[in-house]
Amino acid sequence: MRVLGLSFAILLATAVVQAVIVAFSGSVALLGDTLHNFADALTAVPLGIAFWLGRRAATRRFTYGYGKAEDLAGLVIIVIIAASAILAGYEAIQRLLDPQDVRGLGWVAGAGLIGFLGNEWVARYRIRVGREIGSAALVADGLHARTDGFTSLAVLLGAGGAALGFPIADPIVGLLITVAIVLVLRDAAREIYHRLMDAVDPGLLDQAEDVLSHTPGVRGVGSVRMRWIGHVLRAEVDIKVDHRLSLVEAHAVAVEAEHRLIHQVPRLRAATVHADPHGPDDADDYHSRLRTHREPTTAGP
Repeated sequence: MRVLGLSFAILLATAVVQAVIVAFSGSVALLGDTLHNFADALTAVPLGIAFWLGRRAATRRFTYGYGKAEDLAGLVIIVIIAASAILAGYEAIQRLLDPQDVRGLGWVAGAGLIGFLGNEWVARYRIRVGREIGSAALVADGLHARTDGFTSLAVLLGAGGAALGFPIADPIVGLLITVAIVLVLRDAAREIYHRLMDAVDPGLLDQAEDVLSHTPGVRGVGSVRMRWIGHVLRAEVDIKVDHRLSLVEAHAVAVEAEHRLIHQVPRLRAATVHADPHGPDDADDYHSRLRTHREPTTAGP
């Protein structure tokens, strides 16, 4: 929440300064960058609401808590980015069809530099803290800010071209900035899609399977499933234990497996471990008998 508050204030101040310069310069390249910075600042609002909701305790209706609010916030962020891309592209095309001189080129160049410095500071801050707390949404937002910084530098190109007598350079750079926004939109949409579909890095599954296979008492590892709930992971795993173990002993193996998973897999906060018997009475026979036992019987006349 501290990161979101500081980054919101800095990006908003940067965008306001740029908006003032846009008003008297008429630069559509700077307009596109300003809209992007406003959009980036506004992404802090849905993320902040999501983080606040994510801290609420689970209920009997929302049994996994409210961590998925981060993914919903991601959808709002995508809409904001898309809106900024449409508006920036529209203004750039209009200026190409009706070229106009750009005034105050020195101020425009300075505004582009201010935009780069503000975005780069925010990007480093968001990425560093996002990785510390395991928030993919915050890391993605930081990368978004870094891209915004480079689009701000592109404003310098537009100002330089206009200074050399090529006023069309400004709307062309505006279109290039629009393309950059669209590329950011694509990457952000892919990230949110993966989260909504419960996708995880396969390397995390490999790490979890390795931890389980080295847990004392585990004879084999079955299925391993993980999903993100906000910026923490939950897992459901199946292990095989010696069929001669008592219920208490098998439970102890499962508890040890859970303990090792939570402490050795990054961002994993909860794991459900199911133990199956392994040996002469292997898991397949056990489940077959269990299904037979559960079949309904037909009462006699």
